[in-house]
Amino acid sequence: MQNNEHHYVVILAGGIGSRLWPKSLMAKPKQFLDILHTGKTLIRQTFERFAPFIQLDHIFIATTEEYAALAHEQIPELPIENIIREPSRKSTAPCVAYISMKLLAKDPDANLIVAPSDHIIMDTIEFTKAVETALDFSAHLNALVTLGIKPLYPNTGYGYIQYETREVASDIYKVKTFTEKPNLELAKVFLESGEFLWNSGIFIWRVKSVLNAIEKHQPELFEVFDAERDNFNKPEEQEAIKRIYPLCTNISIDFAIMEKSENVYVIPSSFGWSDLGTWNSAYENLEKDYLGNAVTGKHIVVIDATKCMISAPDKKLVVLQGLDDCIVIDTKDSLLICKKEKEQEIKDYVAEVRRNFDDDYL
Repeated sequence: MQNNEHHYVVILAGGIGSRLWPKSLMAKPKQFLDILHTGKTLIRQTFERFAPFIQLDHIFIATTEEYAALAHEQIPELPIENIIREPSRKSTAPCVAYISMKLLAKDPDANLIVAPSDHIIMDTIEFTKAVETALDFSAHLNALVTLGIKPLYPNTGYGYIQYETREVASDIYKVKTFTEKPNLELAKVFLESGEFLWNSGIFIWRVKSVLNAIEKHQPELFEVFDAERDNFNKPEEQEAIKRIYPLCTNISIDFAIMEKSENVYVIPSSFGWSDLGTWNSAYENLEKDYLGNAVTGKHIVVIDATKCMISAPDKKLVVLQGLDDCIVIDTKDSLLICKKEKEQEIKDYVAEVRRNFDDDYL
């Protein structure tokens, strides 16, 4: 195992979580909420997942300027300078380039974990084991490593990773292909083949390795950061970032380098993972009553309803009758009722709300 003085993690926390509307709002998106009523917000749980094996001053939060105060409020023990403020949302590739350039200037041997802030992980022991395996592998090779989740059913909301069957090291395999969210028939084929994993979006690599990949596959992105490399970890950094970000393409790290690179490896994993990106994923992680309803709220009465995701404020009385396979989310200002099969369209519903009422309910 590489000395952990070179281990770092960046927790990505800049998204707005529109598919979890109307609870996830622009003023306070899902990563800063306790969606599953566990007593801890998603970002707090993510931080506590890494704190036992990553030095406190090696943990970074990447978010936008508007959410920096929320991040500091929920993780007050983190040094304020470790909350990275992006001037605008440009997906994950610019963010990875930013933290990688920053760490390269600080520690050329930095080995970085990139982790979303909104994941549920039930088995932290297995998770830590998988991450440490990846850190050990990436420390010694020019390798881009991801954690793949052994699929439990043909989920159409996740991306998939196809991998070779021969190990290159213990529990580590070469990646063959990435596939974006498939339709149900294709997802069934993936599951039956035994060659595919869910794409967790958790990555591990040396900053030198990922910057080499960015330079090769996204030279324009590399160049705008490289031009300012002397300003990182200095008072001039924030002004430099404000110059850089308008020049960056809005592109994910998956599209930018992972799908283009030859040196990508995956660790097939089972640690109770869920990407808490939709109300269906929340439903899957909550306890159900005998009719399969997941209920959060203290004054909810359910009559003749089955397999519904129901959430309401604790002080609000909600009586629900006759609905099946529905999402019912009630908040102080908004009420959403839709079929669970339409959850991927909630983003479209939010766009319709914006067209009619601007951002008043968002």
